Amino acid sequence: MIRFHRLFKWIMLVAGLMTCCMFYALFAPAASLQANFGERIDGAVAEIVVRNWGALIGLMGVLLIVGAFRSQVRTVALLVAGASKLVFIALVLSLGQAYLSFQVGMAVAIDAVMLTLFAIYLLTHSSTTP
Repeated sequence: MIRFHRLFKWIMLVAGLMTCCMFYALFAPAASLQANFGERIDGAVAEIVVRNWGALIGLMGVLLIVGAFRSQVRTVALLVAGASKLVFIALVLSLGQAYLSFQVGMAVAIDAVMLTLFAIYLLTHSSTTP
């Protein structure tokens, strides 16, 4: 477990970089929706909501990267980003199972792995730090 904790900042860095990929939706909302969900929505409200969604998810990635290198904010970063990923997974599994065959299915799987690693770290880090 000590080795896991020593490597965890690199796990967070990779998780953060992968999460930052959602900045794509900020710059190409229609293409992001098509790739992730296989659907298009049009209009000004869709542009605002999808761009904001991409920005917020991307910022979760930035938070994970900061937490990877600043141990004093690591717990908060993991809790906030983990909560965001948990809500996303729950929403897709409860309301959007039809979209699992698109990229969102891979995102759910990757986020579930990240969430598991975050939980293991949070549940065990106090027992490995002095």
